[in-house]
Amino acid sequence: MFELKRRPRRLRRTAAIRDLVRETRLSADDFIQPYFVVYGESVRNPIGSLPGQFQLSIDELIKDAKEAFSLGIKAVILFGIPNSKDSVGSETWNDNGIIQNATKALKDSIPELLVISDVCFCEYTDHGHCGVVTKTGELDNDATLLNLQKQVISHAKAGVDMVAPSGMIDGMVGAIRSALDDEGYTLTPILSYAAKFSSSFYGPFREAVDSSPQSGDRKAYQLDPANRREALREVALDVEEGADIIMVKPALPYLDLIRELKDRWDLPVAAYNVSGEYAMIKAAAERGWLDGEAAMLESLISIKRAGADIILTYFAKEAAKAIS
Repeated sequence: MFELKRRPRRLRRTAAIRDLVRETRLSADDFIQPYFVVYGESVRNPIGSLPGQFQLSIDELIKDAKEAFSLGIKAVILFGIPNSKDSVGSETWNDNGIIQNATKALKDSIPELLVISDVCFCEYTDHGHCGVVTKTGELDNDATLLNLQKQVISHAKAGVDMVAPSGMIDGMVGAIRSALDDEGYTLTPILSYAAKFSSSFYGPFREAVDSSPQSGDRKAYQLDPANRREALREVALDVEEGADIIMVKPALPYLDLIRELKDRWDLPVAAYNVSGEYAMIKAAAERGWLDGEAAMLESLISIKRAGADIILTYFAKEAAKAIS
């Protein structure tokens, strides 16, 4: 009989052996929980396309964040939903705005929690684009940079621990770093959405924050999904301008990019497991087409295996419970 010298199945035979030799492990420390914050009290509005996620008033946000923190999730990212919008998103630099007030409340209630603010304008502009728009309908890049500087200073004054620019505006990291340093916030890190693609997987998020463009789309500033080299150029620019953490968004369709960032740059790599990725698993699980928890964990482990040190995910609390 033929003698097999190598039998890889030996190390897969029992759960104990599989646990012993597992190469990649998930931890609650890996996760950042996104939150959608609104004005009011006792507000907990379900988001139809994101089962289990809500628009939360600040009092409800604190309750939810305390639960997340108790599960070992030490970081959150905030997306604000204002009461009013205008053409430039001026509410973003209102020192009494929704993100600013939410940040102060979280830092008062859970001082050890890492509070990150998403830095963009799409939720705050009446046209739904990520900055100032010209009369011809184009994004005015450099005018937007000036407003980004005002936004991050207001957020830093409110006490955010980290800022996360997400608009794919040319020069955004450099402009933000300069503004923070000039105002004395030299220790405030920048988590850059360095490779953010124009993706079909953002639909549920746009429902959550009412940020769909009123005309056109964002393909003129977000990356073409077909372009790998262009994405790497974008990341290189953000690294050069002072990004402390570099991120790929979405995660699952771009695992190759996550791996390439990990191999190329000696910086922490984040990945955003976006709303559409979450919604697909939830929808299929509700229909009994797959095991929701198993699919959740498999998708998250694939993101980490690809090279992500940090995962922004709506599954954060659910995954933390599953792996505890």
